[in-house]
Amino acid sequence: MPTRALGDNRSVVTKHFDHVTIVVRDLESAKRFFGLLGFEEDIDVEISGEQFAKYMGVEGIDAEHVTLVLKGVRPRTEVQLLKYIAPEVHDDAGVTNLHRPGYNHVCFAVEDIEATLERLIGAGVKPRNELMEFNHRKLVFLWGPEGVTVELAEWLGD
Repeated sequence: MPTRALGDNRSVVTKHFDHVTIVVRDLESAKRFFGLLGFEEDIDVEISGEQFAKYMGVEGIDAEHVTLVLKGVRPRTEVQLLKYIAPEVHDDAGVTNLHRPGYNHVCFAVEDIEATLERLIGAGVKPRNELMEFNHRKLVFLWGPEGVTVELAEWLGD
């Protein structure tokens, strides 16, 4: 059941996480990475024009927008991949730096983290660290597409 934001008595509540969007240069590689986590391609569209330029704050936007989904999972969980045709994408040297302000990582819950990690490593995915236990979970960071950090978590106990 959703809960109210701390200190907020209004009736508006967040229901659940909806999606994360990652800008990628190599769309096929990113789809393979998330495919290893069980995501399947659902929608592939081009976004461009004034409406998207205003919404995204990106003048002259023209991009392939691919929605990946965990089929059969409720609530719906998406990873959206955005591959720019225009404007040119610029490197973010800080994307791998986990002690800078802003976005840090996204985490997905898994059933058996050891087996999942073994399968991912066998497919060429590189962990960022050793498996650890913290806050009633087993956790591991992975190197994701474009250097973003993806975390896996297995909840322990009830």
